[in-house]
Amino acid sequence: MTRATRIRRLITAFAIILMISGCATYKSREVSFRHPSAFANMQYVSGAQVAVESHADPKQAKEVFGFDIRATGILPVQVVIDNTGDQELQIVTSQTFLIDGQGNMWNLLQGSVAYERMEKSTEYARIVKGGGKGAIFGAASGALIGAAIGVLTGENVGTALAKGAAIGGAGGATIGGIQGGLSEDAGRQISRDLANKELQNKVIGAGSMAHGFLFFPGEAPSAKSLRLQLEEVRTGQRHTLLFDLP
Repeated sequence: MTRATRIRRLITAFAIILMISGCATYKSREVSFRHPSAFANMQYVSGAQVAVESHADPKQAKEVFGFDIRATGILPVQVVIDNTGDQELQIVTSQTFLIDGQGNMWNLLQGSVAYERMEKSTEYARIVKGGGKGAIFGAASGALIGAAIGVLTGENVGTALAKGAAIGGAGGATIGGIQGGLSEDAGRQISRDLANKELQNKVIGAGSMAHGFLFFPGEAPSAKSLRLQLEEVRTGQRHTLLFDLP
């Protein structure tokens, strides 16, 4: 193998290392759901079929949301409603509670509170704030590769080390900046996806089906049952349901 070929391979390896050294990625996911009749806890109210399912298990929740939402301090509960009645329905958020295994009741997190929790979490930071890692990692990798090139070319190792660090840092900063921009996009996408998946404050029209999530505090040690209150928008009549959570 010629010296030039070795140098080219080292440079290629350097570029690959930089590209994989960035922050974690986020990919939006569509959430599948089952009809309420497929759940053992399905209940009828005002002509609608309603069922709920907990996503307290971190692994299961991550599969649904594309990131570890449980690590952000949020416990999601999925609600599916097939409103075959003639009344528009809406969840009464102030009267809907998660009940844990010890009988403690937990308030529903309002959207802004849930977003704030998520944005302050280390899991969120892991996904969207890793752009600066490129320059640091690039400098270290560049220094090592620079030293190797120095050995191959006969250049002073110390000089080659310094040159490699400078070039690696510049390359890392460039790639890190690109990754940082992509990370900001990932942060906005996470917020949009969370808003789209959220069911509270949405009206379920007569003859329509709706599914989404209610977000509760992650401090709840378990999710045993859900007290869900629905209101008929036109009449104001309220219905309170108690579901066991699978």
